[in-house]
Amino acid sequence: MAAGPGAAGAARVSSGRDLSCVPEVAGALGAVARQGFDFLCLPLFHPRHRREFAAPPARDRPGPQTRSDLVLAGRDWNTLIVGKLSPWIRPDSPLEHVRKNSQKALRQELDFGAYLGLAAHLVPLRGRHNPNLARGLSAHLHSGHHATQFWVQVPLVPPEDSRDDVIGNEAPPPPGGGDEENTWEWWHNFRTLLDYNKRVALALELGPDLPSPAALARWLGEPVRAAFLPTRLFLTNKKGFPVLARGHQRLLGQLLKLDVQIIVQGAPRHGGRPLAAYLQYLEHLGQHRPPPSAYELYARGYEDYLQSPLQPLMDNLESQTYEVFEKDPIKYCQYQQAIFKCLQDRVPEGERETNVQVVMVLGAGRGPLVSAALRAARQAGTRVRLYAVEKNPNAVVTLENCQWEEWGSQVSVVSRDMRGWAAPELADLVVSELLGSFGDNELSPECLDGARGCLKEDGVSIPQSYTSFLAPVSSSKLYNEVRGCREHDRHPEAQFETPYVVRLHNFHQVAPPLPCFSFQHPNPDPCPDNSRYTELSWRVQVGTVLHGFAGYFETRLYGDVTLSIRPETHSPGLFSWFPIFFPIKQPVPVRAGQEVSAAFWRVATPSKVWYEWAVTAPACSALHNPTGRSYTIGL
Repeated sequence: MAAGPGAAGAARVSSGRDLSCVPEVAGALGAVARQGFDFLCLPLFHPRHRREFAAPPARDRPGPQTRSDLVLAGRDWNTLIVGKLSPWIRPDSPLEHVRKNSQKALRQELDFGAYLGLAAHLVPLRGRHNPNLARGLSAHLHSGHHATQFWVQVPLVPPEDSRDDVIGNEAPPPPGGGDEENTWEWWHNFRTLLDYNKRVALALELGPDLPSPAALARWLGEPVRAAFLPTRLFLTNKKGFPVLARGHQRLLGQLLKLDVQIIVQGAPRHGGRPLAAYLQYLEHLGQHRPPPSAYELYARGYEDYLQSPLQPLMDNLESQTYEVFEKDPIKYCQYQQAIFKCLQDRVPEGERETNVQVVMVLGAGRGPLVSAALRAARQAGTRVRLYAVEKNPNAVVTLENCQWEEWGSQVSVVSRDMRGWAAPELADLVVSELLGSFGDNELSPECLDGARGCLKEDGVSIPQSYTSFLAPVSSSKLYNEVRGCREHDRHPEAQFETPYVVRLHNFHQVAPPLPCFSFQHPNPDPCPDNSRYTELSWRVQVGTVLHGFAGYFETRLYGDVTLSIRPETHSPGLFSWFPIFFPIKQPVPVRAGQEVSAAFWRVATPSKVWYEWAVTAPACSALHNPTGRSYTIGL
């Protein structure tokens, strides 16, 4: 039982057992451990022990409120127990005496859970309106207890009767309604009241009914840590074993990708099969997920990790950075194919012995594109004269060694910035890999426009064109990660005015990406202006909250040879680029059927380039990064 709450491994499914009444803790813990569970969810106080904090004689009842912490070792409380609140606690009851009593009981139970050092504490939501519950939890979160996580227990679909049992003379909480928007809104309102506190996560209660695929996808952008799985949801297969229906299988597969822990509720219901049969089935689901792709294997450990975009013009890259990008199995194959097709098109069959094509690799790095061009020339049976142009003096050392040991006299190494280089002859073909996660964000347009004097009138550029794409995104995780990037010596909101390169993982893409900025090379404009402006609009299927925009790109290298990181057209196995993320300062709530609109600018000046962006519908946000005050890309 080494894996406690929060310790879900990649290989196996971490599982817990939910019990509503536990007469003897150590015995129950031993029993669930023997059944194969990793942790136990139990009430810290007897479910029927309703304390009275105001009125005697119940207020003055002698004796302990609940059992001693000594029934378990401290390490067991810390790793193997998830606490549950007493079900009668109603801090948002319309009855004042119930509300006040519940607030005191809530404080008592949360404090006792902190005293025990629990890894997690369950907080159930029974409806949309929970300001007092949120305030009580907020007071606890800000009181100096820093260890316990809080899993907010929310049904995936609202129960038919969400009033619960009426206890005593207490009035029921207001009904939650029956649409599938509802329970997500319960959660969204609650976490907004708590200001997106990072210690507050989700525990979803699965039921027999599932919402629409769009409503399900919305939950995947939330910090889901656990899922309650009642035994009554399982069907019986021909051999008498418990199995889940297809829809629930798919949902669990998606949740397991987020390392969600599964909490089994209810008694065994399948022909005397023990609870171990349910765990075996969950393990089966975990082990029979599709194997990770090359991209997923490469990205492992980088999920939702924010990185500053590279600035290769301003900064000379390090050897390890080049090494990472050179490992991509797809990119250089596609470049080789593009160069091969171009050389075939430019050199007629009968001239292949005499016609020498001048090829310039602009921004040669450590030389992978030079090698790809030489392979393509051999493949096409054509002769080439190559120039490897690189401004990084450290990488030039590598290029000169390659030229000396491998390439020979057909390659000339040029230690210059491509924009200021007076080429000794004009090129038939220029090849570059200057694209960033948003296409133009590493200043490929400015670099290639600055070097276009190197190219013949009928010369070709690889890539020939590229387009960036944007999609609206909801992700509590990314919003909190960006919030945590604040630095004392920068503008107080600079972290929200900076784009980040990130492997998107715990997120919900609210609508498909739309094309944003396009560039082509050689640039047909005699006086190029690489500033751009666009306004994009997306129709939203389900109510959600907007936290920013995911950026992607597609490029046409030559003819029909392409590279793409846009999800719909992603080049299989390509991992040189993660998406880019443009955050917004304030989350924007969006209702189902509404349009999200955003304005994006690319501002190009003689010394630097930057992006500005703003949400324009359903409500206007502040303009982000005006005049490039927080983020620029230096020329």
